[in-house]
Amino acid sequence: MQIEEISRSYNKKTKIVATIGPASESEEKLEKMIKAGMNVARLNFSHGTHEWHGKIIKRIRKICAKLNANIGILADLQGPRIRVQTNGDIDAKRGKEILVSDVRYRKVVSDMSASIFFLDHPGIIDGIKEGNEILVEDGLIKVKVIKKEKNFLRTKVIDGGMIKNRKGVNIPDAQLNIGVITKKDDLDLKFSLENGVDFVALSFVSSAKDILDLRKKMKRILGKKDSPQIIAKIERKEAIKNLDEIIEQTDIVMVARGDLGIELDPSKVVIWQKEIIKKSLKKAKPVIVATQMLNSMIENPRPTRAEVSDVSNAVIDHTDAVMLSGESASGKYPIESVKMMTEIIKNTEESPFDDVYKYMDLHITTEYATVVRSAYEIAKSYDVKAIVMISLSGFTARLVSHFRPDQNILVVTNNTKTFNQFSLVWGISGYLFEGDEKLETLIDKMLVKAKKEKCVNAGDNVVVIVGRDCSGNKMRLVGIRRA
Repeated sequence: MQIEEISRSYNKKTKIVATIGPASESEEKLEKMIKAGMNVARLNFSHGTHEWHGKIIKRIRKICAKLNANIGILADLQGPRIRVQTNGDIDAKRGKEILVSDVRYRKVVSDMSASIFFLDHPGIIDGIKEGNEILVEDGLIKVKVIKKEKNFLRTKVIDGGMIKNRKGVNIPDAQLNIGVITKKDDLDLKFSLENGVDFVALSFVSSAKDILDLRKKMKRILGKKDSPQIIAKIERKEAIKNLDEIIEQTDIVMVARGDLGIELDPSKVVIWQKEIIKKSLKKAKPVIVATQMLNSMIENPRPTRAEVSDVSNAVIDHTDAVMLSGESASGKYPIESVKMMTEIIKNTEESPFDDVYKYMDLHITTEYATVVRSAYEIAKSYDVKAIVMISLSGFTARLVSHFRPDQNILVVTNNTKTFNQFSLVWGISGYLFEGDEKLETLIDKMLVKAKKEKCVNAGDNVVVIVGRDCSGNKMRLVGIRRA
């Protein structure tokens, strides 16, 4: 597959998040992935050292300066992974009794049975009740708690298999007394903030409190400096129960289908994906669909038809971004995976089936949204090529994106952090001109550059909105002008 630079003259509205790993860490491959359509580089802190992550951040910033590219950097915190500890492999046959405890009681109950395993978080069994299910190794093995003893749980094997040391564990319906930000996460967060990442993803979110706690931690570290935007990863059953309050408090939402597909009935994941996207759009919060989107491309140069349908379906649902994980981090075809995702997005966005959003009752009705809606209606009613604006914080730009207009959305800002965060918002092409310049100067500079990139042509009609400009003035609709 030939890799060619994707020009901004085709404004791919749905963004691509690509995970960086051994398969994609070189400067040459990162540059090719950016040219192929990558918008955000994800750093997975479940793997790699701070030294490695630091090198990747510097490498990406260097390439962005060279290409004049707008690439956001996302730090994905590992969170509280629960894992098995055993004295040896356990052959868990269907119907067999297995004892489960946690590491507090390892010395006390180790000799009670050969068929016992421990969970690696002290106190975790306190929140597990009779009737709860414990899922091991991505849900392949399932045991059900039949009786709760003082120091351990008696469980019965429902779905059997070989339970091995360090395998992952999910406990969907338990009220687990473990924080979502671990000591490792604290260190990774401090490193990420010191290195200027644009987004921080919080794993295993359960409630709005988890988001607020992370925001306080970031504030303590950064003081008055601009904070990265928080991405709440929806991957627990408890997060589904508290979905509205989580969306209210977070900046961005991620549908993390891997663990979500373990905690929920797999047949319900696609329904919840659509519900999460709809609720996020209604609150004008960007949303990412993640996990196994082109998974077969880890080994193969082309995706399956089902995978193509999966990506296309997410685009039709008007997600802001789709994500590559193992495909770009450790697969054989990282660049081709990005290019393939770009092609799927392009073909879907050009299809008539991309208009579903217009029939959904999602439009918000705040005072600011009224101004943006007016711009949107003008753009629909007249021969307008683009909606252009100045946006210092990014708020105005996100509101315009919320309406999913057919026109290009061209946004100028003088804030580097805001500029980088445009990389994850549907339909936005960002322009950065640093300095405290007049409004007219910023918009004129942007349009000159946009014409060179063929996002607009000389003489095209554009709708102009002023968000909060450099002097802090309120939002206003300027009207139509020519580029």
